Amino acid sequence: MLVILSGVAGAGKDTIKKQLIERMENVESLPSFTSRPRREGDIEGQTYHFVSREEFERMIENQEFYEYDIHHNQYYGTSRKLLNEKIKSGKIIVKDIDVNGTEHLKELLKDDTKVITIFLRVPKEELKKRLEARVDKPSPQEVILRLNRFDYEESKINLYDYVLKNDDLEKTVQIIKTIIENEQKMEEE
Repeated sequence: MLVILSGVAGAGKDTIKKQLIERMENVESLPSFTSRPRREGDIEGQTYHFVSREEFERMIENQEFYEYDIHHNQYYGTSRKLLNEKIKSGKIIVKDIDVNGTEHLKELLKDDTKVITIFLRVPKEELKKRLEARVDKPSPQEVILRLNRFDYEESKINLYDYVLKNDDLEKTVQIIKTIIENEQKMEEE
């Protein structure tokens, strides 16, 4: 089973993903590949798989991604090999990905893998506060760039099985945990 978490930067995807991994057995993350530089606190293979822009473009040419996109002038993509390995292992994979990637993965995997999609909503003003309070301190230009994507991301919520307002971390994690457990039960029936 693949559980996709989406929402604009600052919606809490990564925090929720970490909480689900801590609290649930058989749940793992699938980090994307990216060409963006590492930030403080990033861990190779946990936060992302970091590669150069040239390496990413070589991987595109070799069709190594299920999907990829450019955000904030950097590449992000989902490895075919790593996703297939995790699916075969029987793990529940939690992946945070943008709306375009969600659309592609749902279409590509629909016949082979159960894909659950969850969109995390955050009011625009709250999002601005979260972005400005981040440890990695994005520049004012980066905050504006990410806020400008807000309306586009919100316009795609019809793609999702579940849409949750993420204004209470504990409540949101519990709801998503219940969604995963219920979807797992339905799959087993």
